[in-house]
Amino acid sequence: MPTPHASLVAVVVTFNRLAQLQTTLARLLETAPQHLTAIIVVDNACTDGTPAWLHTQTDPRLHVLRLPQNGGGAGGFEAGMRHATAQFDPDWMVVMDDDARPHPGCLAAFHAKPRDAAMGWAAAVYHPDGRICDMNRPSINPFWRPEILRRTLLGGGRNGFHLGPADYAATTDRDIDGTSFVGFFISRAGTALTGYPDGRLFLYGDDVLYTLGLRAAGGRIAFAPDLKFDHDFSTMSDADRRFRPLWKTYYHYRNLLMVYRVAAGPWFWLALPGAMVKWLIKIRYHGGERARHEAYAIDFIIRLSSCK
Repeated sequence: MPTPHASLVAVVVTFNRLAQLQTTLARLLETAPQHLTAIIVVDNACTDGTPAWLHTQTDPRLHVLRLPQNGGGAGGFEAGMRHATAQFDPDWMVVMDDDARPHPGCLAAFHAKPRDAAMGWAAAVYHPDGRICDMNRPSINPFWRPEILRRTLLGGGRNGFHLGPADYAATTDRDIDGTSFVGFFISRAGTALTGYPDGRLFLYGDDVLYTLGLRAAGGRIAFAPDLKFDHDFSTMSDADRRFRPLWKTYYHYRNLLMVYRVAAGPWFWLALPGAMVKWLIKIRYHGGERARHEAYAIDFIIRLSSCK
C-alpha cells in the first residue's frame, strides 16, 4: 500500500550559488510537512553570503550543516547523508545539488505509490526549458546485460545504455543500474546495505559509483518517470561541450576511470582503449585551453598505465 507517512529528508549540497539555493529551498518548502520531514543544506564552506542568508531562515524543517572546507559534491553528499541518518534516521532520503529541484508535487507523488519494491528511485531530470537533461539520464550497465552491450557496440553509443525519450514518456517504472544524485531517493535499507558515497572523489562519478555499488550488492533501483526534477546547471551546454571551469575536467576523467573499472569488471582492459580514444578526442572542444586539457589527459593516461 502507499506510504504517505514515511519520513523523507532532503539533502541539498551547495557551494557559492546562493541564488540557485534560494530557488531550490523555496521549491522544497512548498512541499507539505507530511511529504518532507526535513531539509539539510550542506554548506560546503561557502564564501558568497550563503551562510549569512541561511542564518536568517526560520523554517523549522531547515537544518544547516556547514563544512570546514569545500569537499565538492561527493564530500557534501557523504556528510549530508550521514548527518541525515544520525539526526533523523529517515525512511528515505532524496539528494540534489543546489541548482536542482523537484517539480511541484513531485515529493507528494513519491509517497503516493508503493516504494518498498526498490531501495533506490531515480527521478526524470529535465532542463528548465523541458528538454531531457542528458547528463542525468539513468543508465543500464552494458557489461552486466549482453543485449545492452550488443546494442551499444552496434552503433547505439551512449544512447545504447542510457534511458531515452520513450522511457521518460512511459507510464511504468523500469530497473536501472546507475544514476545521478539529482533526484535520487535512497531508503534506509539501501544505506544499510551499501553505506554512503565516497567523499574523497570530490566531483563527478560518486553518484554512479554509489548506485552501481548498491546494484552490485543486490539492491534494486528503479527509474520513475512520474518523479520529475529540474536541473539548471551551467557546467556545459549542448552548444559548448567544454567544462566550465576547465579544472573540473580532471575530476571527470579520474573518477570516470573508477566507474569504468566497477562497471566493466574483468572486461575493463578490453573496454579501456575505446574509452581513452573517446576522451582524448574531446580535446577538440577546448580551443585555446587545449594545452591544459592535454595535460589533464596525459595525467589520466599515466593513471591508466599504473592501474592493476
